[in-house]
Amino acid sequence: MRTYAFKLYRSKRNKRLKQKISLAGVIYNHLIALHRRYYRLFGHSLGAYRLKNHITKLKKTKRFLFWNNLGSQAIQDIAERIDRAYKLFFRNLTHRIRAAPPGFRKVRRYRSFTLKQAGYKLLSGNRVVIMGHEYKYFKSREIGGKIKTLTVKRDALGDFWLYFVTDEDIEPIETRSGKSVGLDFGLKTFLTTSDGEKIESPFFMRRAAGRIKELSRKLSTKKRGSRNRTKAMFNLARAHRRVANQRKDFHFKLARALALQYAYIFVEDLNMKAMQRMWGRKISDLGHAKFLNILAWEMHKNGSQGAKIDRFYPSSKTCSSCSYVLPELSLSMREWKCPKCSAEHDRDVNAAINIERVGSSTL
Repeated sequence: MRTYAFKLYRSKRNKRLKQKISLAGVIYNHLIALHRRYYRLFGHSLGAYRLKNHITKLKKTKRFLFWNNLGSQAIQDIAERIDRAYKLFFRNLTHRIRAAPPGFRKVRRYRSFTLKQAGYKLLSGNRVVIMGHEYKYFKSREIGGKIKTLTVKRDALGDFWLYFVTDEDIEPIETRSGKSVGLDFGLKTFLTTSDGEKIESPFFMRRAAGRIKELSRKLSTKKRGSRNRTKAMFNLARAHRRVANQRKDFHFKLARALALQYAYIFVEDLNMKAMQRMWGRKISDLGHAKFLNILAWEMHKNGSQGAKIDRFYPSSKTCSSCSYVLPELSLSMREWKCPKCSAEHDRDVNAAINIERVGSSTL
């Protein structure tokens, strides 16, 4: 499976898509109400198959006749989304994880709808017909493979995006031989390699915090429902999108450089949830989890291999010279001396060397 994302041209026609997404939000809330009523009566969720049959009957009634303006496949996808959410909710209950059932959403915050086999048609050039209306989009590349789904999504700035999911067969890339490296992730340093190179953390959100704080303060002073409040909301969303784009650009450039330089890359299996609870916004600002996904993709494209080592392996406390394991090592100690072989270690470089060593033996 592969996803292609294209941005729509800004046009007055896009108001139709906005109305469709708002209608999808209305239908979503109605189906959530049905689920909650069923769960309250019977103690388990309403299956997607039964819900779809019920939707077919509802659309024939006068009260719900307006649902036909959205399209049957989009409504079926909403039912499937809710079904997946309820399955996740019940799975969390069986594992004794505190969770709440899927809830209602504000219609203006509902963002997308999905079409599968029908409801859209690609035309020559950069044009697409969605539910009988033609739209133009910025076509940056050709779409390969057979299209499985088309998702129309509206972002916080009011721009519309098309997401095509295809079953394109990606040709396997032969793995290559070369240097191996271990990567140790941190806070002040984004990552440290086993070669001793340190990549400093950019902290894009921290840099833009003053500007975002100012825009948030301006937004809070605007009257609800006014045109000025809408402008202030767009300015704030634009600042957040700039930060996200900067972070994404940094991740892709660094991941590509690593994938081209090394044939074997080893990292720790990080517990992101625990790290986020401990350090909060810093971890979200760095985006280690997203970087690992991008790194995996770049490694696949360039024929590199990799592996994750156990998160409980004491990479920082293990001496890379004699394998002695320190009983205690606080986070404030950035350098330490091995009591057995007297080797002096930089904490992060030592951890990266151990990660590379264990990863090589695992692979």
